[in-house]
Amino acid sequence: MFSTLKQGTDNFAATSRMALPEDLGRRFLISVDTEEEFDWNKPFQRSGHTNVSVGKLKKFQSFVENYSVKPVYFVDYSIVENDDAAAFLKLVVESGTAAIGVHMHPWINPPFEEELNNHNSFVGNLPKELEENKIVKLRDFIDQRTGKRPTIYRAGRYGVGPNSIDILSKLGFTIDSSVRSRFDYSGDSGPDFAHIGPEPFWLDQRHTLLEIPLTTVFSGLLRKQADLLSPYFNRSNLLRAILSKSKMLERIPLTPEGVSAREAKEAIDVALDDQLKLLVFSFHSPSLSPGHTPYVRTEADLDRFYDWWRDILDHLMERDVSPIGMDDLLIIAAAGRK
Repeated sequence: MFSTLKQGTDNFAATSRMALPEDLGRRFLISVDTEEEFDWNKPFQRSGHTNVSVGKLKKFQSFVENYSVKPVYFVDYSIVENDDAAAFLKLVVESGTAAIGVHMHPWINPPFEEELNNHNSFVGNLPKELEENKIVKLRDFIDQRTGKRPTIYRAGRYGVGPNSIDILSKLGFTIDSSVRSRFDYSGDSGPDFAHIGPEPFWLDQRHTLLEIPLTTVFSGLLRKQADLLSPYFNRSNLLRAILSKSKMLERIPLTPEGVSAREAKEAIDVALDDQLKLLVFSFHSPSLSPGHTPYVRTEADLDRFYDWWRDILDHLMERDVSPIGMDDLLIIAAAGRK
């Protein structure tokens, strides 16, 4: 059964599931959308951003290394422009303690040919040539600044479009992680992932480009009907509130941003019960510094942010779920092509 992305992304379809090796066990990956700070409620701007959270990356890296975690940092143009960030990324790549991917925010990424508006903030909505040129610019800039040419990609705002697969395949990317499973952004000019579950899948017939969705699960009495109810769940705030409050159907993404540790542990348990072998966590790097996201406003919030990770990482260990790095996933993906 093929899954498709709506609203102009109908060709973004699963050709087949990715069969993870039986001996892999149950694994998790932590990904960080590593980006500049900006006001999420204001119009998009090409300049005037800050990079305060860059100085907090080392603390997070040291924290997760204590759990043998090798995160993947999806980095955008503003981050790679920053000398401190570039030096940090070069260090973790050379030491093999983290991986780097491309994270596309088109409004700050040259070439600047498009009008600044909400529609164009989803890079997949841009003309094919412009989307490709922006990705090439960022990929090559990351290579220049860190000594590592990335082959993994995540569109900012999860904004893949009808040309994204062809572009990524042409440029030699091997993994995309732009799909936020079970979420629908079509009402905001973005893609619709409502019908896509959290399992990895191939995006092309030749098995050269693997999709690793961000993990979202449904819990509650109606979770087995999630595929049927997901579109309605996404479109109606009232229905979503009623189902969530009654515990009939709750959508839980694996992130510390807006999700309690209790909810996240419930989602982990549901995912494992459903035999999901790879859990993909994500958050935005500005949450590492108070005052830059709605989720971490104060130092006390930041303490709770790290407490969340301690609780979750302890729970993962209790459930025998081990960390996996992106480099290992690249090897598995390469083996899966044969």
